Amino acid sequence: MQAAKSAVSWRLFLFLCLLSESSSQDFGGQTQFICTSVPKNMDICAATLQNSVPGDDLKSTVIQLRETVLQQKETIMNQKETIRELTSKLARCESQSGAEPGDARPGGRRKEAGTKNTMGDVSRGPADTLTQLSQTLQSLKQRLENLEQISRSNKSAQANSLKDLLQSRIDDLEKQVLSRVNSIEEGKLGMRNETEQRGRVESTLTSLHQRITDLEKGQRENRPLDKFQLTFPMRTNYMYAKVKKSLPEMYALTVCMWLKSNASPGVGTPFSYAVPGQANELVLIEWGNSPMEILINDKVAKLPFLINDGKWHHICVTWTTRDGVWEAFQDGVKRGSGENLAPYHPIKPQGLLILGQEQDMLGGGFDATQAFVGDLANFHIWDRKLSVGEIYNLATCSSKAQVGNVFAWMETSLEIYGGASKWTFEACRQLN
Repeated sequence: MQAAKSAVSWRLFLFLCLLSESSSQDFGGQTQFICTSVPKNMDICAATLQNSVPGDDLKSTVIQLRETVLQQKETIMNQKETIRELTSKLARCESQSGAEPGDARPGGRRKEAGTKNTMGDVSRGPADTLTQLSQTLQSLKQRLENLEQISRSNKSAQANSLKDLLQSRIDDLEKQVLSRVNSIEEGKLGMRNETEQRGRVESTLTSLHQRITDLEKGQRENRPLDKFQLTFPMRTNYMYAKVKKSLPEMYALTVCMWLKSNASPGVGTPFSYAVPGQANELVLIEWGNSPMEILINDKVAKLPFLINDGKWHHICVTWTTRDGVWEAFQDGVKRGSGENLAPYHPIKPQGLLILGQEQDMLGGGFDATQAFVGDLANFHIWDRKLSVGEIYNLATCSSKAQVGNVFAWMETSLEIYGGASKWTFEACRQLN
C-alpha cells in the first residue's frame, strides 16, 4: 500500500515537471521553471511558495497580481458608475418600446411592475448618451438661430457679437461631449480626468443656457409677459417649469391650456400638483398606450382627448367636489363628462405645481418616460367651474376670454429648469 502511494507521488512529480517544461516553451524560452518534489499530505501551492527560489519574490508577485485584479474590478465598477452618472446628469434617450399600459396612476401598480426611474438611476450606453446630448445641443442651436435672425433684422453689432460667442461655446461643447463619449467607449479615462471633464461639460452647458436666456430676455423686452410658450423638446427627467406659488384649497376647479405634441406613445405629463403626503393630488397625464387621464387625490378619470397629432389644441377640464362631477372640452367643444371623481375631496393647499413632469414625491421623483414632450401655452387655473361659453371664448381667442384667478399664464410666475425654452406665442395667430 505504501509503495502504491509512493508511485502516485512520483507520477504527480513527473507530471508537474513535464507541464512546467511545456509551459516554459509558451514564454519563448525566457522563463525557467524549477521542478520540486512535494511531500505527501502537503498543499502543492503552499509547498511551491515555500520552496521556490526566491520565495519572497514569488509571494510578492502573487500578492501584486491579486491587488491588480482587485484594482481592475474596482476600475470597471467606477467606469460603470461614471457612465450612469453622466447619462442621468446630461441626457437619457428613453426607449419607449415594450411599454405596457398599466395602472393609470403614476404612483400605482404601473411603477411596481416596471423599473422605477427617479433622478438618474438608469444607466444608458455611450451611443444613447451621445444621441441625447446631440438632441439637447440641437435644441440650443435652434434657439440660437432664432436669435440670429432677430439680430440680422436689428443690425445690432452687440447682438452679432453675442451670437458669435454663443456659436463658439456650442462648438466647444460638442467637442467636449464627443471626446467624453469616445473616452467612455475606449475605457481609458481615469476617474480624476472623468470628473474634471464632466465638470467642464456641465459648466459649459449651464453657461450656454444662461447666455442664451439672457439674450432672449433682451429680445423679450417689448413682448407681453403672457405671450409665450414653453417647449420641451425631448423626454428627460430634468426639463420642467415650476410655478412659484402654491394653489389654495379648492372645492371646484377649471384647468385650461394650449398643447401641441406628436409624441408617441403618449404625450406625457403636461402638469402635476403634489402636496405633502399625496404626490397625485392633481395630475394630467397621457402615459404609454393609455388615453389622457385626470387624477385627483389618486382617483382617475379617462379623458376623450386626441391631441398627439403635432397640431395645437385647446383643452379644458372642469371638476366639482360635489359628487366628483367632471367635464372635458377640446377646441371649445365638450367631448365627455362623468362623476364620482374624488367626490367630496377638496384640492389641498400648500403643494407644488410642476409643468412638464410627473411627481412621485413632493417636488421630485421625476420619470423620463412620463415627461411631457411638445409645446405648452396659456395654462390657467380657476377655483370654479367655467361655463361652456367661457371655455369657447378661450378656445377661439375671444376678447372676452378670461384669465385664471388661481393661476394666470405669466413669465414672471414660472421658474424654468433643465433647458426647457420659451418662445413667443399668440394663440389663434400661429396655430399649426
